[in-house]
Amino acid sequence: MWSTCTALVFALVAASSFTPGYVLELCQNISPECHSDHNTASNSQSSSHTVKSKWTLNASSLMHDLNQFRVSCKKLLEALPIDKVDANFVRTVKNCIFSKSIPTPLKGPLRLTAASKDVIEGILDLDASVTRSGDFLHYASGGRLLPGSVPLAHRYGGHQFGYWAGQLGDGRAHFLGQYSNKKGEVWELQLKGSGKTPYSRSGDGRAVIRSSVREFLCSEAMHFLGVPTSRAASLIVSEEPVLRDQFYNGNVKAERGAVVLRLAKSWFRIGSLEILSQSGEINLLRKLLNFVIDEHFPFINPDNPEKYLVFFSTVVNETAHLIAQWMSVGFAHGVCNTDNFSLLSITIDYGPFGFMESYNPNFIPNTSDDEGRYSIGAQANVGLFNLEKLLVALIPVLTQTQQKQAKIILKGYANIYQMRVHQIFKAKLGLLGEDEDDNDLIAFLLKMMEDTESDFTMTFRELSEVSAKQLLNKNFTQMWALDDLSHHKHFSDWLNKYLFRLSRQQDDSDLDRQHRMKSKSNYVNPRYVLRNWMAESAIRKAERNDFSEVELLHHILSSPFVTQETAEEAGYAARPPQWARRLKVSCSS
Repeated sequence: MWSTCTALVFALVAASSFTPGYVLELCQNISPECHSDHNTASNSQSSSHTVKSKWTLNASSLMHDLNQFRVSCKKLLEALPIDKVDANFVRTVKNCIFSKSIPTPLKGPLRLTAASKDVIEGILDLDASVTRSGDFLHYASGGRLLPGSVPLAHRYGGHQFGYWAGQLGDGRAHFLGQYSNKKGEVWELQLKGSGKTPYSRSGDGRAVIRSSVREFLCSEAMHFLGVPTSRAASLIVSEEPVLRDQFYNGNVKAERGAVVLRLAKSWFRIGSLEILSQSGEINLLRKLLNFVIDEHFPFINPDNPEKYLVFFSTVVNETAHLIAQWMSVGFAHGVCNTDNFSLLSITIDYGPFGFMESYNPNFIPNTSDDEGRYSIGAQANVGLFNLEKLLVALIPVLTQTQQKQAKIILKGYANIYQMRVHQIFKAKLGLLGEDEDDNDLIAFLLKMMEDTESDFTMTFRELSEVSAKQLLNKNFTQMWALDDLSHHKHFSDWLNKYLFRLSRQQDDSDLDRQHRMKSKSNYVNPRYVLRNWMAESAIRKAERNDFSEVELLHHILSSPFVTQETAEEAGYAARPPQWARRLKVSCSS
């Protein structure tokens, strides 16, 4: 009755032969902790202790004085070449990984409008009180350099909307340095919106309030959803006017500049390797690969002649897992260019993203994406395209035999992705064990959701909150998403199959199922995600200097699996307002 392939994997890639020779073993656990042994850097949530750190960290061990805080650029400066031209003008750059570039301070009065205590205290070892100091305002906005900082802009290229775009690079971001925290983690600090660099092209190097609010909120929200991601420490706004044509329709207006202090284990991306391969800088390509492997893939033996192949296999595996996690929470990145795909398989560069509301495999968050290349249903295919470009970039350092093996590994991507999606959606339905009809059961549900335009997040959440008795009686009082779904002509057929499947799960009570489906420890069915209308509501207030909803959303989305009174009062789990359907998000930021 239903097309399993189409519905289950959102009209993506067909399964193909899978040769596991150089592919990491697929983890059978749906928890984000599953992959931390293999890809320690890609998982910003390598253990549940990271999320709990703000509660368990001894307050006396936190730094109260920013003068004690130091970053270091020594490792990168010693290992990788820097642009010989030490000047901040736009140009074509060759034979280097970074260019030195000093941030341009924001003009006018500065205001700290948001800060992540989990990042400030749990990653940076700073007491949250330091964010209220004038020093923090200047350090986190580019007005003053942190001790030890040598600000750099990264040179990279990329395929944008399917075509090679040449040199891109950090056009409005500045790498400040690495910080080694008390847990032994190394994080790279970066400012976004901090002024022009040699890679700014025709841009002004700035970011505006609306895009900065979205980046701050979403990167933190994704972390607490259990999705590997960059993090955001703070958001600082100014009175500096920044001209933007938001929808590229000639309507230019002045907005206000803002800077986000963001962190990642590494900001290297597929485009970091592409630019070197495309430019014929093969020795430098090897040098960067060796550095990335040594620093971020410790399980790969640096003396292994197959190390580049193992690296590629790991990125293929982890990229498939990352996109499956995006799909599990209805997240569409919006601009899946190779320059926005991390080598560590974390989510980076939040732009015109969106969380799908009504289930629709063709959901396109980016109004600039006329052809729907980066629709939510195309993300796995785009991931495959980007990995193909990564393989092209690696060809100069692979033997003929390794190139053939890499192509076999790449063919396994679809299978890895589909297996992961299958695992996650089984967990979203509370299914235990294996049943040959599970694919059909999941596909059946998704097709009904598409037909009825049922809300993606709340349908699964309400299934986790409703009892088996309520399901049997179709008692969906105050469950608006399930009520929408129940109007499908085949809902009773699906429901009978679902209840029968649940009844055959041994040693599993209905309460156990409900807890498993909505528990924050399993990361499967959140009650709250950063819907575009929620972000837009906060942005409209922020542009009037009211940052109360930014603060509220940051708080709510730090516990997305827990029902919260303030969130319910704000309508964050209610049916989206009608005006939300008219919202547009573009690449202009």
